[in-house]
Amino acid sequence: MPELPEVESVRRGVDEWTAGALITGAEVVDPRILGTTSARRVDDTAAAAFVRTVTGRRITGAQRRGKFMWLTLDGEDGLLVHLGMSGQMRVHLAADEAHRHTRAVFRLERGEERFDLRFVDQRIFGHLSVQPLVPAHGRLVPASAIHIAPDPLEDAFDINATLAALARKRSPIKAALLDQTLISGVGNIYADEALFRAGIHPLAIAARTRRNRLAAVLESATTVMGDALAVGGTSFDDLYVNVNGESGYFDRSLLVYGRGGQECVRCGGEIAKLTVAGRGSHFCPNCQKPPRYR
Repeated sequence: MPELPEVESVRRGVDEWTAGALITGAEVVDPRILGTTSARRVDDTAAAAFVRTVTGRRITGAQRRGKFMWLTLDGEDGLLVHLGMSGQMRVHLAADEAHRHTRAVFRLERGEERFDLRFVDQRIFGHLSVQPLVPAHGRLVPASAIHIAPDPLEDAFDINATLAALARKRSPIKAALLDQTLISGVGNIYADEALFRAGIHPLAIAARTRRNRLAAVLESATTVMGDALAVGGTSFDDLYVNVNGESGYFDRSLLVYGRGGQECVRCGGEIAKLTVAGRGSHFCPNCQKPPRYR
């Protein structure tokens, strides 16, 4: 699933293209995109209702919290765009040939410009929905994202509160970093990279780790995601691209993620892999010593 840098790269492009645009029409090509991964059976009337709801609305901007992105609409609604594993928001001229995995199309008008915003999703793990915007952690977010914590790149992020919450977690620190109710935006890639940069083993128990080391993890997570964002995020294939169809290339800078069995760039040892919270986790056994508890 795209993590914060990838979603933010998409958000910036979507915001640049759509802020101030009027939705003059819409088409739901595949109604399943209006459901969720656990509820793909969509009522026959849902697509028509969705089109009615968005048509004639003006987009005021694109927003994000963690991995959640939404378009703010005039009024008090947001168009939630969950990218899932393979979702893409692509800008096209109306005459451009549609990608075979196009699931929804928004016809947009801004001044003299006329163009489409298309939601493409090969695996259909993403979804679209219109939701009321409600206050949560200092800003308005879609109702379904009310439980999502602020991410390290937004003004509402409180590092002291996050450190306090992290210090109460009795789970492995890798699992805690993936908890979107604690800190949002960090996924498998950047959790591994942050832990390596901070020199902390993924199985270290958060509640038994010194506060200054927890702070180092959060600082590393912020830094690595900022570095990734600067180059468009991490793309391993053509499933993640920005609005112009361009891939990010932070994969060239990954130090441990996906490098199991390869040489550590710091010590020359072998990068290892284990499973934490059901996720494959890459680390260096020499640079990230296993925790010793008494």
